[in-house]
Amino acid sequence: MPTRLNNLHPPKGAKSKKKRIGRGNASGSGVTAGRGDNGQKSRSGYSRRFGFEGGQTPLFKRIPKRGFNNPFSKEYDIINIYQLVKLGKEKITVEDIKKSSYVDKDAKLIKVLGDGDIKEAITVEAHKFSKSAKEKIEEAGGSAKVVS
Repeated sequence: MPTRLNNLHPPKGAKSKKKRIGRGNASGSGVTAGRGDNGQKSRSGYSRRFGFEGGQTPLFKRIPKRGFNNPFSKEYDIINIYQLVKLGKEKITVEDIKKSSYVDKDAKLIKVLGDGDIKEAITVEAHKFSKSAKEKIEEAGGSAKVVS
């Protein structure tokens, strides 16, 4: 017999009726309704809290906690003087530094460090300068401007 839309059906055993739990002893899942006899999990409204390990001290409490995490700390992306010289500009702004590949594009704060030598006078804008970086820039005749 050819297969047509009017005589399609799922294979035998593919579909079964949903087990109705807690509908009396004759149903096969009455009284305790498949939850076992007693205990917390057999009660209605039970929900296990995250990380619960059956009364054993949970992992997040067993791991040692050390040190102090300052919620007000500021993280700076750093760039050195020799990298600024490679940019080859007279005036370097925060946007120029972010466009370069030396810091992350989503960097919020930038600090200039004093590694490297500088011969030309350049004006650099950044959020922070190390003491040696500021001295080297000013010795070369440039200026270091702190941007808030």
